[in-house]
Amino acid sequence: MARLDALLQLHKVLIARRSDLRVRLLGDLDSLHSKEGRDTADEAFDAGNEEVNCQLAELESDELSQIERALVKLQKGTYGSCESCEKKIPVGRLHALPYSTFCISCQKEMEEGHGWDTRSSNSNAGWAKISDRALGLVDSMESVNLADYE
Repeated sequence: MARLDALLQLHKVLIARRSDLRVRLLGDLDSLHSKEGRDTADEAFDAGNEEVNCQLAELESDELSQIERALVKLQKGTYGSCESCEKKIPVGRLHALPYSTFCISCQKEMEEGHGWDTRSSNSNAGWAKISDRALGLVDSMESVNLADYE
């Protein structure tokens, strides 16, 4: 019964975090629209911050997707089970990362590159191992003249 109570509490945490992220992402979109009609000095001042803000918004959007996925798993009754070994994920791990889909040992195994499970929502994380140099894109990228595109 203690696990069920903990899962119900985590449901509340996920709902609250989802609401917070939605508000933050809507605020980010509103701030982008409110910058219309500003002078070039203001735009130049904010240019450096925009890239960081866009990256943060992307991370928040990814987290929101993971939270939505966890909430669907809660509705289906599969929340808290490892997607790889199907064992119960310890409640302590779920408290630390409520949208975890893997137990610690399976997560470590995946991060080390052994036994990658394509059922994972993070299956595109394997792309991080591919570099531009390995794909032969570095040389072609170095020959691009940005002035040609202006």
